[in-house]
Amino acid sequence: MDIKRESILVSAVRSFCNTFAGMFGVIVGIIIIAIVIAILAKPQMVSDKTTMIIAADAEGQRELLPASTPAILRINIHGVIGSRDLNSKTFEAQLLDSREGALKGDRIKAIYLHINSPGGAATDAHDIYTKLVEYKEKYKVPIYAYVDGMCASGGMMIACAADKILSSPIGIIGSVGVIMGPNFNVAGLMEKYGVKQLTLTRGKDKDMLSPYREWKPGEDQSLQDIIAYDYNIFVNLVTKARTRLSRTKLVNDYGAQVFDPAKAEEYGYIDDGNSTYNASLKELVTKSGIKEDEKYQVVELKVVHPVLSDLIEGKSPIFTGKVKHELVIGPDFHPELMNRPLYLYSPALQMYGSDG
Repeated sequence: MDIKRESILVSAVRSFCNTFAGMFGVIVGIIIIAIVIAILAKPQMVSDKTTMIIAADAEGQRELLPASTPAILRINIHGVIGSRDLNSKTFEAQLLDSREGALKGDRIKAIYLHINSPGGAATDAHDIYTKLVEYKEKYKVPIYAYVDGMCASGGMMIACAADKILSSPIGIIGSVGVIMGPNFNVAGLMEKYGVKQLTLTRGKDKDMLSPYREWKPGEDQSLQDIIAYDYNIFVNLVTKARTRLSRTKLVNDYGAQVFDPAKAEEYGYIDDGNSTYNASLKELVTKSGIKEDEKYQVVELKVVHPVLSDLIEGKSPIFTGKVKHELVIGPDFHPELMNRPLYLYSPALQMYGSDG
């Protein structure tokens, strides 16, 4: 009988493959267990609590100081308002946590808004503005806003909660206006290719602005009224907060245009169009009552989403069995903003001919 022996190389390869397969199986098992635990623990894992981050002060220092040290709360208004990471709920979490834990009591002496946003959902922008004003009045702390790039539309509304608005010398500021849409109409295209559709409704104008039929005169009136109402709130809010900004000129001349920081300062949108991060922060520290030789801490409160948050919320294709396809109109236009009044500056939307 002939006995064939494996070579050392073949044996080593087989052992490696077996080990790798075993490790892969263990990893897959751990992931499955983690997913199950995450789903079962959903109420506990999806939290609006924040994590404190030490930010640089005006001297560039980021060392952790004693809990008795006065603190400046830096809040970032970055990106589209109403998106997952910047909305009324995440903002409220930061304000609530600024009075608890390591920051409990009256440790927060001022709020520093760091703004680089084109705006977004009207409801979220107004809610954030309102919460800031209430916080300022309740705890008697000054608020400064520093524009580092863009402060447009809803970002401008939020900045109006500040006692002073400063900006770097390069930026885009303004866009006091409201937009909803764009709305498309493909009725002519459907007729050309013989495509039919049927929409069942009950209630006059329930299918207002349907893209599948010719629009009727006046069917958008209720939406126009909402836009006008939201615009009036925006204008009143801005001109009340920015006393040098003429209401007449804002409505009739400046409109929803945007301006460079120098022009924005001239017209009254902001107070200083030639500042820096460190200079504006130093000014706020003095305004807050912190002594010149006194140490202070700059902190951020970041809402951290669980690693498996998409799985927890059932949004993953693993559970839905569907791959989500989205029509991206512009880089600043998120699908969750569709069909909502927006305080948003977005040339990508304006090119469609909307009047916001």
